[in-house]
Amino acid sequence: MADAISVTGAFTRAEGKDATFETGLLAPLAGGAVTARMGDTVVLVTATGAKSPREGADFFPLTVDVEERMYAAGRIPGSFFRREARAGEQAILTCRLIDRPLRPSFPDGFRNEVHVVATVLGADQSHPYDIIALNAASLALCISPIPFDGPIGAVRLAWSSSGEWVPFPTYEEGESSAFEMVVAGRLADDDVAVMMVEAGGTSTTWELYSDGTPKVDEDVLAGGLEAAKTWIREMIELQQQMIDAVGAVDKMVPPLALDHSDEILAAVRESAADRIAATQQIADKTERQEAEAALSGQVIAELEARFGDDPAAAKQISSAIRAVTKQAVRSRIVAEGIRIDGRSPNQLRPLMCRVGVIPTAHGSGLFQRGETQVLNFTTLGIGRSDMLIDDLSPTEKKRYFHHYNFPPFCTGETGFMRGPKRREIGHGALAERAVFPVVPGFEDWPYTVRTVSEVMASNGSSSMASVCGSTLSLMDAGVPIKAPVAGVAMGLVHADGAWVTLTDILGAEDAFGDMDFKVAGTTDFITALQLDTKIAGIPASVLADALRQAHSARLDILDVMAETIIEPRPDVRDTAPKISSFEIPVEKIGEVIGPKGKVINAIQSETGADISVDDDGAVGIVA
Repeated sequence: MADAISVTGAFTRAEGKDATFETGLLAPLAGGAVTARMGDTVVLVTATGAKSPREGADFFPLTVDVEERMYAAGRIPGSFFRREARAGEQAILTCRLIDRPLRPSFPDGFRNEVHVVATVLGADQSHPYDIIALNAASLALCISPIPFDGPIGAVRLAWSSSGEWVPFPTYEEGESSAFEMVVAGRLADDDVAVMMVEAGGTSTTWELYSDGTPKVDEDVLAGGLEAAKTWIREMIELQQQMIDAVGAVDKMVPPLALDHSDEILAAVRESAADRIAATQQIADKTERQEAEAALSGQVIAELEARFGDDPAAAKQISSAIRAVTKQAVRSRIVAEGIRIDGRSPNQLRPLMCRVGVIPTAHGSGLFQRGETQVLNFTTLGIGRSDMLIDDLSPTEKKRYFHHYNFPPFCTGETGFMRGPKRREIGHGALAERAVFPVVPGFEDWPYTVRTVSEVMASNGSSSMASVCGSTLSLMDAGVPIKAPVAGVAMGLVHADGAWVTLTDILGAEDAFGDMDFKVAGTTDFITALQLDTKIAGIPASVLADALRQAHSARLDILDVMAETIIEPRPDVRDTAPKISSFEIPVEKIGEVIGPKGKVINAIQSETGADISVDDDGAVGIVA
C-alpha cells in the first residue's frame, strides 16, 4: 500500500480558503486519483483511460461525470427509493464546466476513452465543490498514465458590493455579490492563457448597482480576467508541487488516429480546392450544404479509385475535404475580411422580432437572427410553483427558471427526442443566468416565472437567441423586468499571427473557428458570459477587444428589439393568473387557515380563488 502524498496551499487575498490535494489513499486502482478539499468540502476525482483506441471512433471519447452524494451534506435523498438517481442540473453543469477546459489539452488524434469522475464526499454548505473538482481533475490526469498537456488551473471570482474581485467565494459571498465568474487557464510562457470562462449576475445584481456598486461592463470584466491570472497561476503551482512529489509517471503512448494521409490531403487540394472554396461563398445554409454534399460525392468518386488499396479511402477523402474547407473559410476571413455569407467580421445578420405570437400563452416572443429562430414562452404561476432544488447547494428553490429545447428538425435532421441532453441543459442555464439579474424579486412581484425556448431553426447562437426571445416574451407577459437583455455569440480565427474576431457567428464558423464566445447584457452592463476555446489559450487582450466588439453588437440588437416592444406591458394578460399579496400578523395565521384548513378551504370554495399563506404571514390570492 503506497503512502499518501498531500499538498496544501494558500492563495492571495483568500484567507481561510486553503486548498489541499491528496493522492495515494483513495481509489488506488484508478489511473489517477486526487482527493481535493477546501473548507470541509471534499471531492474525490479519478481519471481512467482505456489502453487502446475505441474502434471506429472519429472523435475523442472523453466523458466527465459528477456524482453528488447526499450523505456529503448529511441528508437522505428525497426520492421514493431514497437513493441518488440521475444527475441533477447542478451536477450536469459541473460536468460541462470540467470538460470544457480539459478537452483541448489532449493530443490530436487521441481516440482512447477517458473517464473523469468527481464524487462529492463532503459538502459544508459554504464552499462550492465545482472549482476544486475542476482543479483536481486536471491534477488527476497529470499524475495518471493518460497523455495530457496540463496542469490547468481554475478560480471563481465574485464582484463584491465594494467593487473588488473576491477569489474562491463562499456561497454567502457569491449570493451577496453582483457578479460571479469562473476562469480556467494554463501557463503560456510568462503569461496565463485563458481557456474557459463562465460568468453571470446574481439575485442581488440590480439592487447592488442601484446602491452604487460599480457595474460589470466590458472594462471591469476585462480587469477580472486579468486579475484571475494570479489565482490560476497559484493553483497551477500547487498542482505542480504534487506532480513533482509523485515523480515521473509512465505515460501511455497510444496510436494517434490519422483522419487522412498527407497524400490524400494533397490530392484533394490539387483537384478540388477551388471548387470547395466556391461552396463556402453560398450564403444560404441549405443550399451550401447541398452543394457541399454534391461536391463531396464527386471528389470521392474521382479520387477513390486512385487510392483503392486503402479500404478507408472514402472516409479519408471526406475528412480531407473538411480540412480543405476549414482552411478555405479561415483564409478568406483573415486575408479578405469576408465570411461565408459575405458579411464583414463585425456585421450582424438581419434581425426580426415579434411578440404575442401564441394567443393562449401568458407571453410569447419570436426572435430570428439570420437562419437562427427561437420561439420563447413565458408562463406565470403562484409561489407553490417554484422549482424545488434537491442537490448539495444551499439553494432550496428557484422562482425564475428557463428551459431550452433543441429538436432535430431545427437543423433539418432526423433524430430521437428522449428528454433534454447535457447541451440543452447547459444552454438553458446560460440563458437563465443572462436574464435572471433583471427579473423582479418576489417582494416586488409575487409570481413564479418559467420561460421556455423552442429552437425552430438553428444556424449559430441559438442560446443567445433564447436570451433575446426570453426578454421579448417576458415583456409581452407583463413581467416588470428591470431592463431588456440581449445576447450575441462571437467567434475567433487565429491564423498567420492575426486574431480576427467575428460577430454573430454561423454554425460553420463555430465549427471552423478557434473560439465560441457568448455575451449577454443590458445597455449598461454584462449579465452573462460563456467562453470556450479549441486552442491552447487566448490572450486576455484579445478577449478584451472581443468584449468591446460584442457590446456594439448587443446595442444594435437591443435597438431592434425596442422597435417591437420597448417596455413590459402594464399588466399581465387575461390568460395569466391574477395574484394579490398582502401580509397578516403571524399570530392570526391560525384563524385564517382554521382547524384542519376549514376556513381557508371554505373561502377558496366560495370564491374560486387559490389562497396560500406562508409561515411569515405573507398571503397570496390567485384569481
